[in-house]
Amino acid sequence: MAYKKSPADIERTSMEIIEGELKERGIVLTPDRAPVVRRVIHTTADFDYARTLDFTPEAVHRALEALGRGVPIITDTNMAKTGVSAPGLGKLGGEVLCFMADPDVAARARQEGTTRAVAAVKHASAHWPHAVYAVGNAPTALFQLAEEIERGCRPALVVAVPVGFVNVVEAKEKIWQTCLDYDIPAIVARGRKGGSPVAAAICNALLYAAADMTDPGKRGW
Repeated sequence: MAYKKSPADIERTSMEIIEGELKERGIVLTPDRAPVVRRVIHTTADFDYARTLDFTPEAVHRALEALGRGVPIITDTNMAKTGVSAPGLGKLGGEVLCFMADPDVAARARQEGTTRAVAAVKHASAHWPHAVYAVGNAPTALFQLAEEIERGCRPALVVAVPVGFVNVVEAKEKIWQTCLDYDIPAIVARGRKGGSPVAAAICNALLYAAADMTDPGKRGW
């Protein structure tokens, strides 16, 4: 049996299948959001994201402008950090950072009796208040980020897609409303679904668009 071997051909075919199934389901995506939603579906094989991913007004446009300036991406897991496209970051002069394993952050979490995710957000917001924040695991990171926004932190974009059962829905709703109140661009996966791969997928969709790398053949494969 013949099968596709080229990574670029596999991705192109996958995206064609996704687009076809979206049409079969009667789902029409706006041009700015379509690459993000398709990338998440490509990563998860879950078409629910076509309906549960919410975007604040102009979120994609503003995120592309920021990434084009080389704004860093802060993640809440090293898994998400590893999943963010190095070629995309390299072309735009950006970087991706995660402080969950930082010894000072761990010490701060122990001292304050909180999670590392909370301590990491406090650290990141103090040094990179205008970064892209991509949260795919820790709802406590979103609650803390909402507090930091209320204190003056102004992220270029908040990607809020933690997965789970405890405080997840509430954290997403809190950050969504906070971002609306303070005019912060946000992409939020409503409900329980999400995860580090979803956070990385959203970042990659935006990076590819900002760096003119939507075609997988332009990524050095």
